[in-house]
Amino acid sequence: MFNYFDDLATRQLSGATLTRHEALAILESTDEQLLEVVAAAARLRRTHFSNTVKVNYLVNLKSGLCPEDCTYCSQRLGSAAQILKYTWLKPEDAVAQAATGIRAGASRVCMVASGKGPTDRDVDRVAGMVTELKDQHPDVEVCACLGILKEGQAGRLKAAGVDAYNHNLNTSESMYAEICSTHEFSDRVQTVEHAKAAGLSPCSGIIVGMGESHEDLIDAVFALRELGSDSIPVNFLMPFDGTPLEGTWLLRPAACMRVLALVRFACPSTELRMAGGREMHLRTLQPLALHVANSLFLGDYLTSEGQAGQADLAMIADNGFVVLGSPEAATQQGCGSQSSGGCGCHGTHDAETSSGANPTIRRRGAGTQLAPNA
Repeated sequence: MFNYFDDLATRQLSGATLTRHEALAILESTDEQLLEVVAAAARLRRTHFSNTVKVNYLVNLKSGLCPEDCTYCSQRLGSAAQILKYTWLKPEDAVAQAATGIRAGASRVCMVASGKGPTDRDVDRVAGMVTELKDQHPDVEVCACLGILKEGQAGRLKAAGVDAYNHNLNTSESMYAEICSTHEFSDRVQTVEHAKAAGLSPCSGIIVGMGESHEDLIDAVFALRELGSDSIPVNFLMPFDGTPLEGTWLLRPAACMRVLALVRFACPSTELRMAGGREMHLRTLQPLALHVANSLFLGDYLTSEGQAGQADLAMIADNGFVVLGSPEAATQQGCGSQSSGGCGCHGTHDAETSSGANPTIRRRGAGTQLAPNA
């Protein structure tokens, strides 16, 4: 029997470029077709990434206190979300936080700071942290996420040892004014271009669940394809109380799977990360999503808690995948990731993952006296 999505995967493997009509077919596929969509996307994922999963770890260098008004963000100007708020971590604390994730199997550390963009002094501060981190862990990749970059700043980060720069497009250009008024879509595109020009690997993704249409999703994903993003994180809206989008629950697990599949079909050989909000929106389909996405964040996010780091590693192993960079990945035998690190939470917190459950505010790790989740 003819399988449209399997045939589509075959065309992608032969070098075809996904069209808007095909993209819409993926997003409008039925629940009955979901496994066909996933199986076809999994062919692309396996071809380009085998059975490896790239583990990334977030360090929130500066939390809250942002002057931007992005409606989805708990750190936004005027946010009433009861998140952790603190200014810059000390360099030794930032490096210690990063080391926790590295010990648990992370091959990339994402160093993030809230704000519209860094001052030159901020760039120097982060450069010093990266230098110290690379001295201790020379093989780890470092991705910086500091907001909108000014001319020359990307080059200074590159010289300090930063490997990649994250700046998400978040949504389509036509929808952007609905989610932010303090900067424009073009500012984000320009920052990604600055990063690329300086030799940094561009990392840019989207947030879904903000009321966007299928056409908006396709526009955003195709814009990322045109930008040449090397890594695409797909975030699912976490509707924090105290933000304009609180109470916004528009996603079903199957719809989230279709979005991941859309990205995989549009950018078959690009790292695809299931990122923030995966626990509360993909829920029990997270393991299935690993057959489409080849990357995830381990443990907690910037201002909310994820599922226990050990649970992430067990999920990877239980589904026949191996952590990228592990000895098992090199030999393609087994996983062994269950012995890497621990969640560090001592059983004190569990992420709420049921539909409609508000994000669990992060109270451990960076900016606190509690052990991080990794």
